[in-house]
Amino acid sequence: MILLNVADVVKHFGPDPVLDGVTFEVRPKDRIGLVGPNGAGKTTLLKILAGQDQADAGMVELHQSARLAYLEQQPLLTPGRTLWEEARSGMEHLIALASQAEEVAHALSAAVEDKDRARLGKQYDHLQQQLHLHGAYNFDHQIERVLGGLGFSADMFSQPIETLSGGQQNRLMLARLLLADPDLMLLDEPSNHLDIEATEWLESFLSESSQAMIVVSHDRYFLDRVTNRTLELYRGEVQSFTGNFTAYWRQKDERLEVQRRTFEKQQIEIAKTEEFIRRNFSGQKSAQAKDREKKLARIERVSVPREIAAPVMGFPEAKASGEIVLRAERLAKAYDRPLFSELTFQIERGQRWGIVGPNGSGKTTLLRCLIGRLQPDAGHVHLGAGVKIGYFDQMLSELDDDAQVVDAVRPSHKELNEPQRRDLLARFGIKADMVFQPVRSLSGGERNRVALARLSASDSNFMVLDEPTNHLDLWACDSLERSLAAFDGTVLLVSHDRYFLNRVVDHLLVVEPNRFRIVPGNYDDYQHLVSRGLAVGTATVSDRAGGKALRNGSGSKTAAGADDGSEPKPAKRKRKFPYRKAPELEQDILARETRLEELNVALADPQTHRDGATAKQVKADIAEAEASLRTLYEHWEEAVELN
Repeated sequence: MILLNVADVVKHFGPDPVLDGVTFEVRPKDRIGLVGPNGAGKTTLLKILAGQDQADAGMVELHQSARLAYLEQQPLLTPGRTLWEEARSGMEHLIALASQAEEVAHALSAAVEDKDRARLGKQYDHLQQQLHLHGAYNFDHQIERVLGGLGFSADMFSQPIETLSGGQQNRLMLARLLLADPDLMLLDEPSNHLDIEATEWLESFLSESSQAMIVVSHDRYFLDRVTNRTLELYRGEVQSFTGNFTAYWRQKDERLEVQRRTFEKQQIEIAKTEEFIRRNFSGQKSAQAKDREKKLARIERVSVPREIAAPVMGFPEAKASGEIVLRAERLAKAYDRPLFSELTFQIERGQRWGIVGPNGSGKTTLLRCLIGRLQPDAGHVHLGAGVKIGYFDQMLSELDDDAQVVDAVRPSHKELNEPQRRDLLARFGIKADMVFQPVRSLSGGERNRVALARLSASDSNFMVLDEPTNHLDLWACDSLERSLAAFDGTVLLVSHDRYFLNRVVDHLLVVEPNRFRIVPGNYDDYQHLVSRGLAVGTATVSDRAGGKALRNGSGSKTAAGADDGSEPKPAKRKRKFPYRKAPELEQDILARETRLEELNVALADPQTHRDGATAKQVKADIAEAEASLRTLYEHWEEAVELN
């Protein structure tokens, strides 16, 4: 069954088409990620699929029995309703279906004639089948589950929608769509305005859903967890790839390599043929030359490889600073409520730290306190010798909106002539006449790249970035990640982009209610520890730079299960294992678990069981690896408690 058939769709907004023959199909259980650079026309295509915009040519055909719902980027809600009423409105058709089933049930119980009972029974069975298909039972529980998952507390349910913030209204639109349970969902940036916890809930919800969907998202981690197919929209055309974003990224590289080789080989052959024709057109081999000219005219030319250009970016070599770049001691800040207190940690030269946490937890406030833009209520921040901070503000307030781009990128501490500034901007994808436009005329992604270019010109050795991937497309994000990985200075950043965190950071400062954790490693390392129960119920994971426990909001070290601000005194115990740092043990744990996974894969291979001795050895190796892993877990727990 084809839910949606899209054939040869064309759309113009000027002389060049935005969509130029877009063709694809959507089938049940397809979870499609629609990717492409900024401005490629992804939202335009979704609007056409949703019937909100008309194509200039082509066909969009939705199966007659299918229901489609579209999540827009701009909120569209009904005034006068409460949050609960607006969310419930998404289920109106299911509520009506349940009411109809109840009426038919009453009629069936009162029917006397056999033909009436047969007709009503068939109708009732059909209605029950539809209700079961959509899980349409216990409506209130479903509404509570979705609203809670998207970050709405129960005391907000009766709140008028007019009093909600823009971000909350967007989340409410998403809740309404999920509760509508359509056959095909069109989701345009569904994780916008969600913190990591709500995004992970949405990922699980969509992954478990039986509905088909087309998702536009800049969140690569989200695409990896949710999608099973990828459509790339570029230069008006769509190409299809199997699998999620990571699979697409790999396949894209493989295709490009084949296309480059094929294109280059044909170009070499064409050049040789043209040279032969030029040299022999009037000579003794003129007949051969004319024959080759005819063949050359008929040859099917290989297209130039369909490669999406990414900005180079890059940051200059950093001057060396002191070994300790930043040390925060007993830092505290509160507004209407405490954001953090008794926070102590240090960043060493060359480290890359990420700060993550829920919306409103004080991440940006903490960042501004650390760099001296905001005064903490208590505590001190010490910068190391020779540290020069370069700051990327997510509001892009460092840029002068009225200045031309070529002037806005100029650093205050040194002179760069115009050609140097234009070269700098070109590295970040800002080229040609765009450099003479006022900053205010740029798109969000373009403004972001100008701010990154200005940061590159700052000659800093300690870069502090607040949500640097906002507004960047996937290719610009990849360039930024490569640039930060190659930067030989120190980095501190706030980000909700888990894919970005995985590729850039080696330490995490995790913001949690009333406490923080310091985690050596990236986001996946942190999730791994959580999944293994090694980061639950304890205030810290040992810090690679000193192994000191992070303090909670009361200033006391928090033992396992002590999340209430009290100061339990764990019983002293003797060491069972030799002294080792917890981060070293964590690396051993990861290595041993990787080995265990390899052994389990080998055990599942039918080839292994064809040799009894091999199968026996693999099983013995698995038992040994599991026993070793249990010992490592115990050793790690001891190190966290006693080091």
